[in-house]
Amino acid sequence: MLAIIGGSGLTQLSTLAVTRREVVRTPYGEPSAPLLFGSVAGRPAMFLARHGHGHTIPPHRVNYRANLWALGARGASSVVSVASVGGIRGASPGALVVPDQIIDYTSGRASTFFDGEEGKVVHTDFTRPYTPWLRERCLAAAASAGIALANGGVYGAVNGPRLETAAEIDRMDRDGATLVGMTGMPEAILARELNLPYVAICVVVNHAAGRADSREAISMDDLAHTLASGIERVRALLDHLAPIAVPGEGDRP
Repeated sequence: MLAIIGGSGLTQLSTLAVTRREVVRTPYGEPSAPLLFGSVAGRPAMFLARHGHGHTIPPHRVNYRANLWALGARGASSVVSVASVGGIRGASPGALVVPDQIIDYTSGRASTFFDGEEGKVVHTDFTRPYTPWLRERCLAAAASAGIALANGGVYGAVNGPRLETAAEIDRMDRDGATLVGMTGMPEAILARELNLPYVAICVVVNHAAGRADSREAISMDDLAHTLASGIERVRALLDHLAPIAVPGEGDRP
């Protein structure tokens, strides 16, 4: 079953025909919100609002472990994360991007299920943080829907909730990050630890601090307008993705 994690601007999924909602208890505490079950384009799907249905949970306080554990426990076979980001290089406001790499700048977050309580040390391969076959199907769905979706990018994950300084963005650019967001980690690695195929669809809502029209400041009004427009295209993309997002024989997380 396809699981969709909605970020800023996607606290509800209008294309999900909801049949039930479930409050899931996990060993890691409460998920951000009840899981909504139903269908997208006639295919079974579930939805989780990352920041809560009222968008009340800031990125550094999201219970990522509870969220991913709940999705896995309730039958998710693949996870699509929708997130808003800033564009550092090569991505202008309004663009949709499916990144292929991550740089983790976060700190203080519970970032693994393997805390040593199992009596052993577990190392997880994270060379390709986003599942290749699921990325390819996102691109195919976008092409089918006639929606521009940029292939590739490096997501720089920061703590938030504050936005970055211009100097921090310059440093991230030197590191190779092309996008900046606040929720990409530890979400991606937790999915990998659970063997859940995972991909991110990013809506670029502003130029990052110090760049282009954000050189002096970032306009929150412009950001909100761009996000609303981008989320509408994401909904259309998900309608085309849902029928092809289930793993097949030979597909790996």
